[in-house]
Amino acid sequence: MLFSWWTNLVPTSLFIDQTNIVMVLGITVVFFLILLILGIRKSIILKKENDRLSQSSPYVTKGKKEAYKDFTEGHIYENK
Repeated sequence: MLFSWWTNLVPTSLFIDQTNIVMVLGITVVFFLILLILGIRKSIILKKENDRLSQSSPYVTKGKKEAYKDFTEGHIYENK
């Protein structure tokens, strides 16, 4: 009796079927899977470009350490 009163009060368009939920979840999973794949692809491309640029850079010092230069002797710093 109470259930029939409730179903007459609430329109049936507000009820969500299980197939609708599964379809929405499936679309959501596919969307985020595409975003994940695009992000991984972009990360791989950027890593390759970074390696290529670091190989061609003339400023790369491998194994060679420069001596420390004191930068506090400029006109900005007061030597007391």
